[in-house]
Amino acid sequence: MKTIELKFENEEGKTVTISLDAPVEPVDPAAVNTAMDAVIAQNAFFSSGGGDLVGKKSARVVERNVTEIEL
Repeated sequence: MKTIELKFENEEGKTVTISLDAPVEPVDPAAVNTAMDAVIAQNAFFSSGGGDLVGKKSARVVERNVTEIEL
């Protein structure tokens, strides 16, 4: 399963991560940048550990593989 992680900085300088499943691929860096700007501009999220999101830190696509083990 793939997710896209958008990392923001809040008012206290802490990192806040928003993860979304099944990103459209290939990922368009310009679209991600625009979306992150919109999240900040619209004050769409509030982090409980430090207030409003005030800046962009990074974005990445993460792929995770899980294999169940029979016991």
